[in-house]
Amino acid sequence: MSGQIGRVLAGKPYLVFGDGTETACKPISESDLATFVADSLDARSARNAILPIGGPGPAITPRDQGKLLFELAKREPSFRSVPPALFKVAAAILSTVGVVLPAAARKAELARIGHYYATESMLVWDNDTGQYDAEATPATGNLTLRQHYEKAIATGAGANDLGEHRLF
Repeated sequence: MSGQIGRVLAGKPYLVFGDGTETACKPISESDLATFVADSLDARSARNAILPIGGPGPAITPRDQGKLLFELAKREPSFRSVPPALFKVAAAILSTVGVVLPAAARKAELARIGHYYATESMLVWDNDTGQYDAEATPATGNLTLRQHYEKAIATGAGANDLGEHRLF
């Protein structure tokens, strides 16, 4: 969620996949996620279990994340759409090159992961309805996306240093 803060502050458009409304999530901060994981290590109920997790607040689409960021940055909203299929094309090319260059094979895997995140909501799946369920996705932690954006803008942090995992 942090990767685009610097883009928006620099006057660039916020990148969304498709129209930015096909997926949603409940963003969770690194510290809230770390607390959840640490608390789960000793919990018997967490052993061999899938533990759904979401941050505090309602589910939010990428387009709404962008709108929030533009609002807090006091900038006019500007979006650029990226087709999710681009990840599939990149993965296919990188996989082919990866036969001789292992680094390309690793990037192909990142492209496949990128496609998944661009096309699937990060919410609990309801098998009965065949849809993602925001209400069934637990809200954990204290730091909201709004608070995170506010702090990043106020401190001039822009974006976290994600190194080779940085997408934007």
